[in-house]
Amino acid sequence: MEYGLILFRTIFIYFLIIIVFRLMGKREIGQLSIIDFVVSIMIAELAVISIENPEKPMLQSLLGIGALLTVQIIFAYISLKSDKLREIIDGKPSVIIDRGKIDEKEMKKQRYNFDDLLIQLRENGVSKVSDVEFAILEPSGKLSVMEKKEEEEEQGQFPLPLILDGKIQDDHLKRINKTELWLRQELKRLGFRDLKKISLCSLEPGGIFFIDTKDDSD
Repeated sequence: MEYGLILFRTIFIYFLIIIVFRLMGKREIGQLSIIDFVVSIMIAELAVISIENPEKPMLQSLLGIGALLTVQIIFAYISLKSDKLREIIDGKPSVIIDRGKIDEKEMKKQRYNFDDLLIQLRENGVSKVSDVEFAILEPSGKLSVMEKKEEEEEQGQFPLPLILDGKIQDDHLKRINKTELWLRQELKRLGFRDLKKISLCSLEPGGIFFIDTKDDSD
């Protein structure tokens, strides 16, 4: 009887966890932040406890998994509306190599050493640091690498987002030596007066703006 109960709980928990992660969203599967990783471990632990202790009511583990799912969905919803909470939960991308120059100060801030950098560059198929124009350490710990190209060397610019979800990214403006006034004037010239209606705006090489507006339903 006990073996049958363990088998039933294992199969039930298996399908339950699939449903839970589907409800959390595809982001949970494709890119785990620190919070996502912690929640995943806790769900796994609760699942193991339920399977290994058939004498204990499974409802205890289900309540714990349900609570974690609820908290994660609430945080995900709030983070869509709050930049500060999103930074606390997910963190911010860090530019490790900026136009071919290694930012050692940022590396120390992220407790990221040169061995980590070289390993992840090799994983991206880059053998020489001198071939890198930009390297960005994502909140998930993955290193995104943009190699140098002739047109990028001429422009010396990587298209960082200047507006995200209707909010101006001051740090990125400073990085390209531009001001908020300049951005507003340029967008006004292009016919965009209300910045809150812009979901994404970046300055592409050649001084061309990429602009995506929010859906009417948002």
